[in-house]
Amino acid sequence: MSQHQNKNQFEITGRLHEVLAEQQVSDKFRKREFVLDLGGQYPEHIKFQLVQDKTSLLDSFAVGTEIKVEFNLRGRMFSKEGTTTYFTNLEAWRIKPADPQPQAVAAARQPNAQL
Repeated sequence: MSQHQNKNQFEITGRLHEVLAEQQVSDKFRKREFVLDLGGQYPEHIKFQLVQDKTSLLDSFAVGTEIKVEFNLRGRMFSKEGTTTYFTNLEAWRIKPADPQPQAVAAARQPNAQL
């Protein structure tokens, strides 16, 4: 995981594990959640959300695809009847293939390859 110049922006690469259905939370707010599998000896499954016009960013990716996600770390506090609860969301705003053209890159490394 790397951090952008803005201290609240990050990017991470992993395998798309699950895509959940879009939810219309209110008249003015909709979201779509997805889970990224980071792999490794002890796999990590991290849930992200896309909001509003960004909910369609996943449409061109199939489960199992290796993707790079750029996201903001969002947090808020909610108090009710003297009890305070904290919420944290990973709000994705850009998704792209982890390796944009793996076949073209592999072919370019072979001296007699034709693209």
